[in-house]
Order: sequence, then structure tokens, then C-alpha cells
Amino acid sequence: ETMAEWLVEGLMNNLLDSDCPTAKALLDKANFYIVPNMNPDGSARGHLRTNAVGTNLNREWKTPSLEKSPEVLYVVNKMKETGVDLFYDVHGDEGLPYVFLAGCEGVPAFTNQDAERQQAFVDALLMASPDFQNEFGYDKDEPGQANLTVASNWVAHTFGCLSNTLEMPFKDNANMPDLMAGWSPERCIYLGEASLIAMNAVIDKLK
Repeated sequence: ETMAEWLVEGLMNNLLDSDCPTAKALLDKANFYIVPNMNPDGSARGHLRTNAVGTNLNREWKTPSLEKSPEVLYVVNKMKETGVDLFYDVHGDEGLPYVFLAGCEGVPAFTNQDAERQQAFVDALLMASPDFQNEFGYDKDEPGQANLTVASNWVAHTFGCLSNTLEMPFKDNANMPDLMAGWSPERCIYLGEASLIAMNAVIDKLK
């Protein structure tokens, strides 16, 4: 899901830009821990979802192991060391031609305060990027029925934080189609910049 790496490139370029006021405001209040590619071995082998030993890493977060999912295990251990206030897991969806968020409404401990933070983040992304929309996406899990092996659900459940999966299209964004370029690396990079703006909009609301 290479679009995720392009988004992170845009996000990091802004964070490292000493002239970017959004980055300055965020770095005054937060520490960022960024994994630009969660599955480098799988990427090198051309795998769609799995790592070098054939494990789908986004179903390993509840019980990662050194044998099957060392990538997840080491990230989980670091999270437990530092704590998490906001988690942003970036993906691409093969079927839906939209940019959308999948939240964590189904985790057992999801509260009204969590719902308010989630809505504030959605609203901020809608303002920051016309490529983002909130009409089309995955069905929300029923209360208490979230799959806790999935990264964003496990993080939300474990740390009680704002946690989302961002999905992007593979070919084009039906919300704003580009018949020449489709969904391009450049648009991913701009969405990374917009993601920082949305984070800045909600940072004072985080736990």
C-alpha cells in the first residue's frame, strides 16, 4: 500500500520544515513516533498484506510474536513504553475509490468523549483536505464488537486514545477524480500535510 508511504513523506517533510507553523505548534506539544513502512520485507517481496513469513500484520496487534510478527511486536513494546495519545494508521483500500477514516466506535471502552474527539478530527480533516470525505467508508462496528487484532482498534482499546485507520484509493478518488493522474503520489503527500493540520486542530482535546 505504497500510498501510505507517500502520505507519510508529506507529513514528515512538513514536520521537518522549520518554517512550517503547523509543525512548530505540534512539536511544541507532542512527540511523534513515525513508522514510514510497517512491512518492509513484504513490500520488497511484492506482497499485498503479509510479511516475509506470510503473516497479515494488521491482524497481529492483540498477540504479536517474534516468530510471526516481529514488526508489530517491537512497535507494541515501544508504545507501551511511551504511551499513545493519537494513533494514525495509514492504508490503501482496493475496493472503495475514496479517502475515508475507519474509527474505533466498536471498542469496549469507547465513550462519549471519544466520540466527540473522533468527530472533531473528522471535521478538521474535512476542512483541511477536499480529497477527504465522510459519506463513504466501512460500516461502523457495533458497540463492544471491534476486532482487537486490528491495529487501530487495539491501540484505542489499550490506551484510550484517538485512534483511526485512514484509507486511500489505489486508482482514483471518486470524490475528486483526475482523469489524467488518478490518485497520485503528489495527492498523497498533500494529504499528509492536511493530516498535520487536522492533528493540530484536535491536539488540545487529546487525553
